[in-house]
Amino acid sequence: MNINFEISAVIDASPQQIYEAWLDSDQHSAMTGGEAFVTNSIGDSFDAWDGYIEGKNIELKKDEAIIQHWRTSEFDVSDDDSLLEILLEEHSEGCILTIKHSHLPAHGMQYKQGWIDNYFNPMTAYFANSK
Repeated sequence: MNINFEISAVIDASPQQIYEAWLDSDQHSAMTGGEAFVTNSIGDSFDAWDGYIEGKNIELKKDEAIIQHWRTSEFDVSDDDSLLEILLEEHSEGCILTIKHSHLPAHGMQYKQGWIDNYFNPMTAYFANSK
């Protein structure tokens, strides 16, 4: 059974700021509170949240979209990677950040709240404090 969901938030930052922070190890770590090793190159592997998340960049559209294969340490070794689409859209109050997360294993709905708690909320604080 594959689980899919979509979730969005408005973050007070430009799409460019979010794109750059997501793909920079120091900024990604600072904006989420978990250590990350990420790059801005297609085909490169990454990990985030102190190794809990790992994956690979499969498509990058500067300041618009980051598409990744994604999994956590909770995935079974037999589970395929999920597909993560991070979409960035200009908004009058900053950026609409949309997460489309698909091909998740049966326990995958837990990640919907995880995006709020571990990305949207700390990112909101991070970008507010960087003004």
